Amino acid sequence: MTTFQTILQKFGEKGEKTGWTYIEIPAHVAHAIKPDTKLGFRVKGLIDNFPVKLLALLPMGEGDFIVPMNAQIRKGIRKEEGAMVTLNFEEDTDELPQSEELMMCLEDEPKALEAFLKMPKGHQSYYSKWIDSAKTVETKTKRITMTVNGLAMGMNYGEMLKYYRELP
Repeated sequence: MTTFQTILQKFGEKGEKTGWTYIEIPAHVAHAIKPDTKLGFRVKGLIDNFPVKLLALLPMGEGDFIVPMNAQIRKGIRKEEGAMVTLNFEEDTDELPQSEELMMCLEDEPKALEAFLKMPKGHQSYYSKWIDSAKTVETKTKRITMTVNGLAMGMNYGEMLKYYRELP
C-alpha cells in the first residue's frame, strides 16, 4: 500500500475534462503502486478514511496520472477543491464486475454472447457500467435490449448507439 498526500484540484477550460475535480498522482508515486507503467490502471484503498475501489488512474503525459473525483467520493470525504487528502492506494487487480442482468440476457442470445466474450474486459465493463448506471428499470431494460440486439448484429458500442438514434 502506497501512502501520500495531495490536494484536490479542478480543471478550468480543458476540453472534455472541463470542471472535473481530480487528484494528481506524480509519476514516482504511480510507479510505487505499479512499477514501470505509462498506461492507465485501477487502484483501490482509502482517500482519507473513505474506501474506494475500481478507480482509474488516467495518464496525463510526462509519466504523471490523475484520478477524477466524482460527487460520491467528494461527498464521502466531505472535501472540495483546494483541500488536502491522504491517499492509501494499491493496484486493483480484482475482476471487473459484470451486469448480472446483461449476462443472463446474453445467455439467451448465443451470437451476442460470443461477440461480448471476444471483447477486451475493459469494453465489457463499459457496457456493464452503462447498463447499471440507468436510474430506472425502464432505462435499464432498454439498454440491455439495445446491447444484446446490437451485439447480435455485430455492432460495437458506437455503431449500436447510432443505429438506435436513427430509428424512427
